[in-house]
Amino acid sequence: MSDKNNTKFYCDTHCHLDMPAFNEDFDAALQRAVDAGLEFVIIPALDCATAQNALALAHQRPDFFYLAVGIHPTYSAEVDPNCLSQLASIAEQPSVVAIGEIGLDYYWDYATPNQQKAVLLPQLELARQLNLPLVIHNRDAEKDLGPILLNWQASLPAAHPLKARPGVMHSYTGPQELAQELAEVGFYFGIGGPVTYKNGKDKQALVAMLPREKILLETDSPYLPPHPHRGKRNEPAYIPLIAAKVGEIWGISTEEVGRITTANAKRLFGIP
Repeated sequence: MSDKNNTKFYCDTHCHLDMPAFNEDFDAALQRAVDAGLEFVIIPALDCATAQNALALAHQRPDFFYLAVGIHPTYSAEVDPNCLSQLASIAEQPSVVAIGEIGLDYYWDYATPNQQKAVLLPQLELARQLNLPLVIHNRDAEKDLGPILLNWQASLPAAHPLKARPGVMHSYTGPQELAQELAEVGFYFGIGGPVTYKNGKDKQALVAMLPREKILLETDSPYLPPHPHRGKRNEPAYIPLIAAKVGEIWGISTEEVGRITTANAKRLFGIP
């Protein structure tokens, strides 16, 4: 992979480059990301198998790939009893910078709320033990998830490394009031392609409301591509399109958005 762009403004804090959608052009997609000015990307696991796959990618390019490992809520009903112990072992690898993608999802019915909570809670404890911030998925579950996260953060000792940087709300869709509460206790917010949509007024309002130091950029590739690629496969090279919209809201340049949000990501995830 050549590095034609020596100026690195951006990062993608949430992309599933390990998915089959990238099987045919993985190297080309990776090169496009580098050419677009990305310094690094973070790949979140969905279960133990995807954690192992992502770990293999990180071993190939440790200077570019970082990982979050965890069990996605929609996979909660299928969890192998040994998976949590496997995750704990994987999470000790130097490329792992977070526990995720974890949370609650009440939109899909692949797992009951109780099954999801039974998998979420020990992962919160794992994050506490390993000092790794959370990557949180929420869909139609904020009434349960909000109190769980706020109580978890409140339970951390004042000197705990995660007290002021507990994690990131990936592709946040909850109410602004909860977003304010979460931001006040240190949570960050991942902003992706939907902020560029005509019907993305809620995302745009969130970006305008939140402190700039709490915003991260993410693609959620291969999902949720920004305008004008909506309806097609997403990829990390589209991060500058998201940054441009955020810059429009903030009244600053696209590159400055990249600098701010990449610094935020490094601070949250402990990336040098």
